[in-house]
Amino acid sequence: MLDQRRTTNVLLLIIVVPLVFYLLKILSFIFIPLIFSMFIALLFLPIMRWLGRRKVPKFVSIIIVLLLVAGGLKIGFELIQLSSKQILANNTEFLSKAEVKLADLKVYLHDSFGIVFEQDKNFIGQFFEKENLGTTLGFLNSFLTSLLMTVFFVVLWLAESINVQKLLNNTLLKRKHTSVKTFLKIEKDLIKFIKVKFLVSALTGIFTGLMCVFFDVSFPIFWGLFAFAINFVQMVGSFISVILLSIFAFVEFDPTSTLFFFMLAITLVQVTFGAILEPIFMGKSFSINVIAVLVMLMFWGFLWGIPGLIMAIPITVFIKIILEQFPSTKIIASLLSGKETRPSKL
Repeated sequence: MLDQRRTTNVLLLIIVVPLVFYLLKILSFIFIPLIFSMFIALLFLPIMRWLGRRKVPKFVSIIIVLLLVAGGLKIGFELIQLSSKQILANNTEFLSKAEVKLADLKVYLHDSFGIVFEQDKNFIGQFFEKENLGTTLGFLNSFLTSLLMTVFFVVLWLAESINVQKLLNNTLLKRKHTSVKTFLKIEKDLIKFIKVKFLVSALTGIFTGLMCVFFDVSFPIFWGLFAFAINFVQMVGSFISVILLSIFAFVEFDPTSTLFFFMLAITLVQVTFGAILEPIFMGKSFSINVIAVLVMLMFWGFLWGIPGLIMAIPITVFIKIILEQFPSTKIIASLLSGKETRPSKL
């Protein structure tokens, strides 16, 4: 009887797990804004509690938080607009340099690999054809829809219409004390992760922009913003930033010592903030196994694309804390964190 029940549970697990993953992918337009909004709401929960202790009505507190979020978005849009103006003001000079370098590259690719490009079109312009307009409009429509849904879910989280602690208590943990303790740990760890990641990404963006100014690389504001944004993708973002900026610098500079030292400088910026300062700020208690990070990045990136890459580590932290609450799953949590599990002493 016991063997039959165990077999039934295994079969149910085999059926349910792929079904859950399938639903996560199909309903990504709901789950991505929902989970992303939860992380945003967690950041502002301490402010909500502080306002609540001062008898500020909840709807007023929500309005204050939304104004803070809108202010942050306004600053971001202003920086993007400033970088856009900078690019538009210098695009002719840069494109002329790029065309010279790319013309040499076309000759090399043709002579070495037999690749033929259309000669009657601008080489860079071949990447911006009219048929791509529909894709661009579709992307903007999807982005605006996700943004509005995220704002809607943030309001629900802050108004406690969606209560994580009660949800944990009613579904997984079944004990009020344990669910409250688990929720507080999730909140503490995720807030710490988001704050540290934001600070490290901001410093990475600032110093990347300063390196561009120092070495006279075009569009320093744009590259600073790019380094800031891409740094939220754990591990992978640093490589992408260095590679793309190095390729861009190759267009502007001849292969001399200036190019080499610039590449070395932006690499040192990424290593200093990403590989040295970030682990120090996070602390040992927040460590996650490197292999687990890579697996989670691939898994959530496959399911949800770029948003999945950004949210992979916070989701892993959430899962790890939940798994730590059950004796049967503590070993999985220890594998995620990279800590050894020692048998208890008798």
